[in-house]
Amino acid sequence: MTDTKRIVLSSDHAAIDLRQAIARHIEAKGWEAVDIGPTTPESTHYPEHGAAAARKVASGDCALGIILCGTGQGIMMAANKVPGIRCGVCADPFSARMIRAHNDAQILSLGARIVGEGLALEIVDAFLETEFEGGRHGTRVDMIKALEA
Repeated sequence: MTDTKRIVLSSDHAAIDLRQAIARHIEAKGWEAVDIGPTTPESTHYPEHGAAAARKVASGDCALGIILCGTGQGIMMAANKVPGIRCGVCADPFSARMIRAHNDAQILSLGARIVGEGLALEIVDAFLETEFEGGRHGTRVDMIKALEA
């Protein structure tokens, strides 16, 4: 069973500082940040980090995830290759609310070279405070899930 207060965080080398700021922010709000790195600024490969975080969510070890790279795009693409994962890149709070409310996304992707820390924390809050609405959106999420079969 998933602990609903565990959130996995991962990034490539371009987003270490922002990832760590987000970890502190969510911990201050009562979440458990499961930060799987990296911790050093040497160049790393975002597909590995996106997939590792997505696997922790898909397995149920973590309820949600937040992943970061320079743009948020590449790491999101890698995460979405893990079966059962729905991850979206957001650069504004409205989009973060919608990927949760309408798409039941379990992972938020951010671009550290796109959003500053203040905006990133607003986006994270919007993502974490929004619940999936179900209804007609559930039908559409089921259609997305069927594409994996």
